[in-house]
Amino acid sequence: MASPTKYIFITGGVTSSLGKGIIAASLAKLLQSRGFSVTIQKFDPYLNIDPGTLNPYEHGECYVTDDGAETDLDLGHYERFLNAPTSQNNNITTGRIYNNVITKERKGEFLGKTVQVIPHITDEIKSNFYKLGEGEKYDVVITEIGGCVGDIESLPFIEAVRQARWDLGPNNFLVVHLTLIPYLAAAKELKTKPTQHSVKQLLEAGIQPDILVCRSEHHLPQEVKKKLALFCNVQLNCVIEALDAETIYDVPLLMKKEKLDERVMSKLKLSTKTNTELEQWKDFLGRLKNPTSEVNIGLIGKYVSLPDAYKSIIESFIHAGAAAECKVNLKLISSEEIDAENVEKKLAELDGILVAPGFGERGLDGKVETVKFARTKRIPFFGICLGMQVAVIEFARNVLNLKGANSTEMDAETSHPVIALMEEQKNIEQMGGTMRLGAYPCELKKGTKSSAAYGKTKISERHRHRYEFNNKYLEQFEKNGMVAAGINPDTNLVEIVEIKDHPWFVASQFHPEYKSTVLNPHPLFVRFVKAAIENKTKN
Repeated sequence: MASPTKYIFITGGVTSSLGKGIIAASLAKLLQSRGFSVTIQKFDPYLNIDPGTLNPYEHGECYVTDDGAETDLDLGHYERFLNAPTSQNNNITTGRIYNNVITKERKGEFLGKTVQVIPHITDEIKSNFYKLGEGEKYDVVITEIGGCVGDIESLPFIEAVRQARWDLGPNNFLVVHLTLIPYLAAAKELKTKPTQHSVKQLLEAGIQPDILVCRSEHHLPQEVKKKLALFCNVQLNCVIEALDAETIYDVPLLMKKEKLDERVMSKLKLSTKTNTELEQWKDFLGRLKNPTSEVNIGLIGKYVSLPDAYKSIIESFIHAGAAAECKVNLKLISSEEIDAENVEKKLAELDGILVAPGFGERGLDGKVETVKFARTKRIPFFGICLGMQVAVIEFARNVLNLKGANSTEMDAETSHPVIALMEEQKNIEQMGGTMRLGAYPCELKKGTKSSAAYGKTKISERHRHRYEFNNKYLEQFEKNGMVAAGINPDTNLVEIVEIKDHPWFVASQFHPEYKSTVLNPHPLFVRFVKAAIENKTKN
């Protein structure tokens, strides 16, 4: 099929965690800057339908799209770089593919046929490759294949990529292979053999990479590039060096310097439509690298030993810091290590405190003590999802004197369920994909810190939770100084709470971090960083 949409596939070899997602996002950004409409999708080889039920320690954060898909954290990078939303169709797992095929088989769509990996599974994979390109919405669709070439789990995806070359026809298909060139200190030498073996595995699967992107800690001398070109059967100018960068946001400019976009366009017979030269991106990097102030902000959570569990929050602080021309030193502190005795010592150096999302009661007491400290010491506070629920619990216990106030998630028999299971969640038995997910509207009260941050009263934000503020207690809270600053107009659920007479105490049930991008830093994060700067200046 001759396709008006161009398809680029990004595979990885030698080792995982080389940064396929960042390379995919950077290439997409470069093509976008040349006037092309681009989207990126991720195919994950695990059997879960989505990462929604995975432990953050296992997989990092679960990213949520506007349409309520629980997805891989790489989709966060795609949105942050492209400043455009993704959807359910941008993240496909082996579990989804097999589930779709088995559902079709049970319906009788394959009657009389033996259902096999080839052609049935590979056809299902390919139909998902092409779904985003249908209707000519995008000039280029970039597909990142998760895992490493040679992994058993990835084989059906790799085979589908091989078949796609013949489906799409010449000049519509391209494979970029990301690999590692390790440096052996004892031999004082860069080694190309792992990359050669990785490309050999791709060739055995019937795929010739068009471009090699080589991760390395050292510059690749010309003779190393020539060796790679010769043994991997690629053109010399298609061996691209990818050195470690100071920040992931440098990578598009480094790839532009290496002419990655030019090589791609040449092979796909694309001509530049417009050229923005990434001026806004360079402006962002200029502010990021030349801050005029500095603050210490504590991120209090229970998954802090794996920072990827809070990836979107960490990136949101980078965006907000650049917007405020401030270097944000983010201190990740385990809530399990905080108690009434040591809270002051643990949090004394902080100019602002964020209590992070999470599930379950582990570390809850430390979060409650953290909120109490921020509230009573008048330190700028930001709570997200469970962070808002903890703020409500702390206020109920220590201001309203509702002894034993809790969330029914932590204590089903609590005498004061200030946070309770949402009505529509009560009869749900399956765990996967059943939370309140995706974008919902919220109306902000005029005169609140939240409406001042957004500069408007009607907003839409993304959610991922089962428990909510219990409206039976709302009047009691508002009489004592904690107000509902944002309400869902359809369900009357409380979306944001604030404390009136506090310099900056804002907590949201939704996840603002999912919508922060390089070119549109989230207003709540920007205002929180500014509040931390003011707090530091005052003290």
